[in-house]
Amino acid sequence: MNRKLSLLLAVGAAAAVVATGATRASSAPATSGASCAKGSLNLVKQGRLTIGTDNPAYPPWYGGGTKSSFWKINDPSTGKGFESAVAYAVARDLGFTRSEVDWTYVPFNKSFAPGKKSFDFDINQISYTPQRAKVVDFSDSYYDVNQAIVVVKGTKIARVRSIAGLKPFKLAAQLGTTSYDFIKSKIAPSQSPAVFPQNAAAVQALKNKQVDGLVVDLPTAFYVTAVQVPKSTILGQFPAQPGGEHFGMVFQKGNPLVACVNDALAKLRRTGTLARLQRQWLAKATGAPILK
Repeated sequence: MNRKLSLLLAVGAAAAVVATGATRASSAPATSGASCAKGSLNLVKQGRLTIGTDNPAYPPWYGGGTKSSFWKINDPSTGKGFESAVAYAVARDLGFTRSEVDWTYVPFNKSFAPGKKSFDFDINQISYTPQRAKVVDFSDSYYDVNQAIVVVKGTKIARVRSIAGLKPFKLAAQLGTTSYDFIKSKIAPSQSPAVFPQNAAAVQALKNKQVDGLVVDLPTAFYVTAVQVPKSTILGQFPAQPGGEHFGMVFQKGNPLVACVNDALAKLRRTGTLARLQRQWLAKATGAPILK
């Protein structure tokens, strides 16, 4: 684990963890009585669970460095980082050992695009939206989301204390994300936001001061400020949206596997495993005010 990230998590241990909350509605059909026995699951490769995610795989969602030159920054198969740990916990409940799990690279925007999927499920900070759910199925929530904005200390935007105060500034987000949607619909800046195909490019733009602020989910914001952009700070987090935003695993439309994964997530929530993994990997530092 990155030393700075370790320090970040240690600081955050004293802070409150985002509550797992009630199970959010997913786009999946109700369980039809289909068996969740390992041999009955609808899989890309029978007897193996294939999980998709993007590359690079960033902390705190993934951790542990790389085992090969293919995975940049982190190898998702380490079991370290919140999403990797959750994926293996679900796999275990479905009856798969670590050696029976395969990881495959899936670009973020491709994961919820129409078409045949190369994965059984994709786990990559993908927020449920009704539009996305028209072409893919989502699991129930495994993480409830707040958006946040990162800025460089000492800049003009760093003095802003309200959402309205952000309007004159050049903001950035990854293309196709709910962070980008939030900028457009809730902040509505006077300048068109800068969009980037991957978050790494958006982070670099903030680092180079080509943009004034970067909107990302809150755990990613803490990683950006701790590791990626020197002298940056979280200006604030935004109020939770009506109905809530949440991350769900993504499935081929109509795959009955989603009902079995929802059963596994319900067990992880009921036993406290999901909350424990949040405390372990997503403990948040204090001091991120809510911008209204």
